[in-house]
Amino acid sequence: MFHPAGKIVLGALTFLMLLAAGAFTYTWIHFSRLIEEKLVEGPWEETAMLLAAPEEIKVGDPVQVEEIVSALRRRGYSQSPSNRLGWYRPRPEGDGVEIYPSRIAAPEIEGGIVYIKGGRVEKIHALSDHSERRSLLIEPELITNLFDRNRQKRRVVSFNDIPQVLIHAVLSAEDKRFFQHSGFDPIRIIRTAWVDVTQNRRYGASTISMQLARMIWLTPEKTPKRKAAEVLITLQIEQKLSKEQIFEYYANHVDLGQRQSFAIRGFGEAAQVYFGKDIRELNAPEAALLAGLIQRPNFLNPYRHPERARQRRDIVLNLMKENGYLTDLQYVEAISTPVKLASGGIESTDAPYFVDLVLDNLKRNDLESIDFQSKSYRVYTTLDLGLQRDAVEAVRIGMAEVDGLLAKKKNKYPQPQVALVAVDPHTAEVKALIGGRSYGQSQLNRALARRQPGSVFKPFVYAAVLGLALEGGQVVTPVTQVDDEPRVFEYDGREYAPNNFRQQFNGRVTLRQALAKSLNVPTVSFAEIAGYERVAELARRAGLSGVRGTPSAALGSYEATPLEVAGAYTIFSNAGVMVEPVMVREVRSAENSLIYKPKPVQRPVLDPRISYMVVSLMQDVINHGTAAGARSRGFLLPAAGKTGTSHDAWFAGFTSKLLCVVWVGFDDNQELPLEGGKAALPIWTEFMKRAHARRQYRSVTQFAEPDGITFVEICPLSRARATDKCHGQRTEVFLAGTEPGEMCPLHPGSSRTQIARWDDEPGPETAAAAGGGSGARPVQAGEPSRSRIARRAAAPVPQQPQTQQKEPARKGVFRSFWDFLRGKT
Repeated sequence: MFHPAGKIVLGALTFLMLLAAGAFTYTWIHFSRLIEEKLVEGPWEETAMLLAAPEEIKVGDPVQVEEIVSALRRRGYSQSPSNRLGWYRPRPEGDGVEIYPSRIAAPEIEGGIVYIKGGRVEKIHALSDHSERRSLLIEPELITNLFDRNRQKRRVVSFNDIPQVLIHAVLSAEDKRFFQHSGFDPIRIIRTAWVDVTQNRRYGASTISMQLARMIWLTPEKTPKRKAAEVLITLQIEQKLSKEQIFEYYANHVDLGQRQSFAIRGFGEAAQVYFGKDIRELNAPEAALLAGLIQRPNFLNPYRHPERARQRRDIVLNLMKENGYLTDLQYVEAISTPVKLASGGIESTDAPYFVDLVLDNLKRNDLESIDFQSKSYRVYTTLDLGLQRDAVEAVRIGMAEVDGLLAKKKNKYPQPQVALVAVDPHTAEVKALIGGRSYGQSQLNRALARRQPGSVFKPFVYAAVLGLALEGGQVVTPVTQVDDEPRVFEYDGREYAPNNFRQQFNGRVTLRQALAKSLNVPTVSFAEIAGYERVAELARRAGLSGVRGTPSAALGSYEATPLEVAGAYTIFSNAGVMVEPVMVREVRSAENSLIYKPKPVQRPVLDPRISYMVVSLMQDVINHGTAAGARSRGFLLPAAGKTGTSHDAWFAGFTSKLLCVVWVGFDDNQELPLEGGKAALPIWTEFMKRAHARRQYRSVTQFAEPDGITFVEICPLSRARATDKCHGQRTEVFLAGTEPGEMCPLHPGSSRTQIARWDDEPGPETAAAAGGGSGARPVQAGEPSRSRIARRAAAPVPQQPQTQQKEPARKGVFRSFWDFLRGKT
């Protein structure tokens, strides 16, 4: 018989044991459920994939097998048929490559065999039916994964994606007996205790399994309760997962530092950010550096602390040698390798300003109910990562040049900022976007900042005035002249007195010369002829919603964003049709069903004939005008564009393949003491040179001529039809029916039969008057116009300058030439 007191003690102990058992059971079941929920998601836990635009390979494209293989490897492909991301196989004959897409590829992505001959695509066969194709789409490259709103960046990898050298480096640095123990390493625990007691310093005993438990299921607080939870979770994940699965989870969740404002999670993302490589391409020094970061990722950040990172890398390399993963020779070679990091980092691999814009765009398009940052959607965008990398480099080079120019000024200036927007000139799909010099320093997207565009707006004035003839108004052509002299314009009871750059005036100038030289007073005169409200209405229909019908509007006084300017310029690059910039092609679910596909927003704004004529004028800007620096810097492809200088520097220009807008200025809106041709144009030029060296953008063509225009040889002195006695004659473009009919009164003779082009190099005696090149195809002598419009009488326009001049008095050839040289045309 127990003593009554003993019964009480025994009962209390039994109760406490049952209570503890119950608490343990509850806790065990609770954590088991948490773990099971996470395991159901897999290591690709509720993450949306943001993907770039697919790459197209066409028959006839200049390309080598190595280029295609490199593109495939950037997309995660390998030569292993078990690769879930897709695989490829070079043909044994070396004349092509077989491409096998992933199982989750979009429907338009199909497998195929690309045959190469003589450095070009000879033919393409579909794998499905072996029929010939004219082109083949390659799966889009991953921009980034979208996780929670803490701005984490992660590229999910499977265990089979992880190279052995990286596994060996991680085991050496963190848990060398990982594949032997069951979650806890007794030898390491004993060693840790010994170091703590004898050396009075902390020595970590956490295994990879224990670290994983903290990463996914626990908070970083260090309390006995959290430590007990860590032990329980470690026991469970060791029961529920294989060692390979545990390592896979770990490889996708481990914290590997900070790059600008993004936390880098996982080895897949770290390989791209730090080395610009796919994880499977890592070598021993690179793998050791990444493994070494696990210990203290921000303290060892190789961008901020390269020497610390190198020292830690060398320690890991030594551990790899001690564990038998490297030979002595391999170790010596690896430790002597300098740390080489990728330039651009987050800016070029993840296009952070573009990503922000895509997320905002999705939220605005009736998709508020979908959480793209916590669901397994695939967002297919328009971004070309190759062009994005080109944009990053062009901005880096160009802004260094801007910094150098500002340093030579007497005044001190803050750091200037930059925006670059590149779009397809016909679809307005955004191909590259830079919103600032450093996303880490500032997330303000200058591509969306409203600033005065300055002279970048002027082409809209010239489009409006040239279009008058189509509406029964005054006939204005590229050879119409106005005065370039100081003048006061009256509007709505107020006066407006524009000035030219550096207060320089040129007397009588043609419309073509006025735009090529970016002359302010003639531009406002032409806006007055067109009607200020008509100019504003044209601009608003092109997407520049803030423009009002005032004289100052002609000089770009109303604010617009670089993205809006890019969209507005499509009326010139796209035959008069405005297309709103688009960043998302479609959104698909994890099951590949279509969730969202935006409809293109486009509208006719400008007659194609007027659009072509303005493009002809803007070609002169690049060939001989304020943007001639593009030619001197080696960009020689057919292009049109316009500089802009207000408080900021602008350049907007395009080829048949790309349209790009660059802005440079200060965030506080103070005046940048550099013109568009010196600050923005060099960045545009560097980007376009790099971009057009790429296979997809090499085949630039002349701008297509619409029906309803005609080309006439003009004497630059009389602006009448040239005779065989005229000197420096050039071909000018006209609306059919508006071309001059009279022959040159200054140089009587027969009509010319040999036709020069406006983009031919002018003779020295007429360079100033000729104005440059249109890029328009000349019409041969005697060729009839394809369509004509009736000449209309000029409609009365208030305060309109006289554009029709009296016939000049007859002069001798020498006197005419002398007057021309003095600018008296």
